[in-house]
Amino acid sequence: MKRLGILMIGLVVCLGTVSQSYAQLSKQEKKEWKKKWKAYKADLEAFKTLVEENSSMKGQLNSAKGQVTSLESRLADKDAEISDLQAQVKRMESDVSSAKAAQRRAEEQLASKPASTSGDWDKGVVFRVQIGAFEKKDMSEFDEGNEEFNTEKADGLEKVTLGNFRDYWKADKFKKDLRQMGVKDAWIVPFKDGQRVPIKDVLEGVVK
Repeated sequence: MKRLGILMIGLVVCLGTVSQSYAQLSKQEKKEWKKKWKAYKADLEAFKTLVEENSSMKGQLNSAKGQVTSLESRLADKDAEISDLQAQVKRMESDVSSAKAAQRRAEEQLASKPASTSGDWDKGVVFRVQIGAFEKKDMSEFDEGNEEFNTEKADGLEKVTLGNFRDYWKADKFKKDLRQMGVKDAWIVPFKDGQRVPIKDVLEGVVK
């Protein structure tokens, strides 16, 4: 009796579902479904099988929907990862472009910069370290092609200086190094536009 009651409840449920669909059927379809309905009423076992198959199909459908939802979620995560990677690639491409542009500017500046010559040290203030003044020595042969070795004749003496410095303190360190190596008479001599000048005339503007 319990089994029959359950089947009857299922029959009522299906009847409600069929009734809703029934109103949408054509006359021919209604006739066909009436025949099928009478057949199922006469065969409760077949109706039971139909209800169980329907329940099983619904379960499979829900499982499939769950799998689809999971796949969609994973796909969304992958899409987000792809978007992040694309953004990283764009940033890297931008960095590479900036680096190339900076390299081109540096190369252009280097190409346009005139080569350093000894004449450059004849402009502005330059500090040199004098290592001696000789009365009967000719050191001019060492002066040719060597901008760090300079000679000048004044007051009957040939004065020899080493180095070219824009920074007074670098010249001072060089002077001290020379004295430690035994050149006791080493001292700083300033030049302005290629001419020797008193150190007080240039010291205020260049010593910091």
